[in-house]
Order: sequence, then C-alpha cells, then structure tokens
Amino acid sequence: MKIAFDVDVLAKQLSINDMVHQVADWGYKYIEQSPHPRINPFYKHPKFSCECQAEYQKALKETGVEISSFIVVYRWSGPFEEQRQMAVRNWKRMIEIAVDMGVSVINTELSGDPQQPEICEGMWYKSMEELLPIIEREGIRIEIQSHPYDFCENNNETADLVKSLRSDNLKYLYCGAHTFFYDNGKGDVRKMMEYAGNDLSHVLFADTMNHTIDCRYIVNPPGVNATIHQHLGFGEGEVDISGMFEQLRKMDFANRTFKVGGDSIACVSLFGYPEKIAVQAVESRERIERELLLK
Repeated sequence: MKIAFDVDVLAKQLSINDMVHQVADWGYKYIEQSPHPRINPFYKHPKFSCECQAEYQKALKETGVEISSFIVVYRWSGPFEEQRQMAVRNWKRMIEIAVDMGVSVINTELSGDPQQPEICEGMWYKSMEELLPIIEREGIRIEIQSHPYDFCENNNETADLVKSLRSDNLKYLYCGAHTFFYDNGKGDVRKMMEYAGNDLSHVLFADTMNHTIDCRYIVNPPGVNATIHQHLGFGEGEVDISGMFEQLRKMDFANRTFKVGGDSIACVSLFGYPEKIAVQAVESRERIERELLLK
C-alpha cells in the first residue's frame, strides 16, 4: 500500500519544488497530484510545460518522493457534447503526461450535472467507449469516485458503473469526506466499502460533518442549488473513522495489489485548515501506518 499526500493545499502556497520537499519533510514517500494550474487544472487542457516537468522531476529525484497518482477533473459526462469532446481531449493529453512521468494511476470524478443524470450517464459511457481502449493500451489504472453535486453521488451506484465495464483498468475510490453523500446521511462506511469489494483500490482519508442533519450547515438563501462538504482532520467531523480502518483491515486493503497500477493507495486529503496542515499531515500518516500497517 502506498501512503500518499494530496498536495492541493500546498500547491496554493508553494512552488512545485518546495511542495515536493515539504511532503518529504512530513515523512511521505508519495504525492497525489491534485489539479494544479501549471499541470492539470480543473476542467481545462493540461499545461505541464517542459520547464514545469523538469522542475518536478528534479525535486522528486532530490527527495526520493514519487507520484502515486494524478487527480483530474474534466466534464467527460457532459451534459453538452462539446464539453464532453473537450474533456476527452484533455484526458488523452493527461494520459500521455502520466505515461511520460511513469505514473500508472489517475483518479477522477464523474463530473456531470445532477439535474440531468440520465444524459450524463450516457455521456460517460460514450466517453469510456473512446478512452478505455487507450487506457488499457497504456497500462493506466483509472479510479472513479462519487462526488457531491455530481450526476451520481451514491456509493453503490457509482461502484456499479465501475464494475459494469469489467476492466482491470477501472477501479473504485472511496473518499471519507463524501461519506454522508454516499448513502443519504447514514454514514455506514463498512457496508459501502464492502460493496465496492475487490474494486476498491484507493481511499481518501478525511473527516466531515453530516450535512443531512438539520442545521449542521446553514446556507443562505435556503434551498440554494448547491452542496457543501469539508475535508477535515480525523475526529473533527462525524465520519466513523475507526469503522473505516476496521473494514479496511478486514478487507486486507494494505496488502492489495492490482493487475494494473500495482499497490492500493491510502491518501491523506485535508483541505479545510491550512494553518493546521503541518501537524495534521504527520498525525494522519502515522495513524494510517498504525492502523493499516501495524507499525
């Protein structure tokens, strides 16, 4: 199992070189590269210039850190065909970048419109018809997560989408911060990860509050068409973190390897409080090591 750190917070504060060195200083061997304006910006075509690549590779060499995975977010589910086509072009370029950087895992969201789930699901399958042969040819593992305000927020339904294509190159990602969207507020982490079963290759570790409970969050004006969630440190929210670890031990998640992309990935994914990140990054890594590697 690779223990990675999602560098979203650091990318907003530091250069690529300093970002990589900071992750190394916190004791991580792997970086999960979330959308970055110089590399893989949200929704737009990847940038990643020769200069940017050279800076990144130099920092990796200096620290011994590796990239476990890229995160990309493109509108490959539409709902508009022009959006979908642009997203597919973005995907093709990102796959090239991953291959060039020696990274065999890309994780992503469905990125559709919750108001048009039928159209978006159809668009997603259409994109997969074009992309899956490329993904399989290049030996990339694509991991899909449900995300708040997507055309499918439900854990089991999204796992079914992944399983429906019956490809070793397509797996499922569970995000702790999205737990209460996954099963309409129940938060039964054990059942949801068990349902994903052998397709669960990646877990994002973060806590969050249960948004379905009255007045956990107050949004004005009431009824606004939006969702809200957080990526908090362990114990700062209401996710059954102990239950997550227990289920992952039961599934022997730490020792899972896959035909494509190799080891399973446990990624610390904290965004809410940059002022706490230096402490929480280390504490989170150490807890994952204790709970899943029994260190």
